[in-house]
Amino acid sequence: MTGIRRGFVVRTVFAVKRGWYRLRYPRLQLGAGVEIRGRIRLRRGVRVSIGAHTRLNKLVRFAGPGEVRVGANCLLNATWIGSWTSVTIGDRCLLSDCEFLDNDFHNLAPDRRHDPPGPATRAPITVEDNVWIGAHALVMKGVRIGRDSVVGAAAVVRTDVPPGVVVIGNPQQIAKKFHD
Repeated sequence: MTGIRRGFVVRTVFAVKRGWYRLRYPRLQLGAGVEIRGRIRLRRGVRVSIGAHTRLNKLVRFAGPGEVRVGANCLLNATWIGSWTSVTIGDRCLLSDCEFLDNDFHNLAPDRRHDPPGPATRAPITVEDNVWIGAHALVMKGVRIGRDSVVGAAAVVRTDVPPGVVVIGNPQQIAKKFHD
């Protein structure tokens, strides 16, 4: 009987946390069964949608005026997502203490660096299904990471990653292909 009671208490705690975060952040949509085991922080008007049965551990932060969509059955562990356009995360992804930036924040040209950022400074990020992104990895603007891929710890992803590979390093390089 204690196992059943404990399960009920755990589900109730997660339901209360979901309700509290929905009240605190009107731009946050949480799917059924989302487990907030840590904390969530939304800044600057970002709109966030998190799919069913996704788990959020530690402090997960979202910032910017853009939109973030996280699929179902994902794990976000101490992740930071800065979205000025859009960041889309597929289903069954594992994000471990990593960062996403769809904006450079500054113009690159020397004579324009102090100007307000223009459209060329930002581009959407897409992470397809079943991707694992390791700790301290940085995913930059305009990148698409293919399904079933792995981004190694501390990698800097500046260009698209094909499906079914492991990338490591700065800049990223393919270290392994799963379907050879």
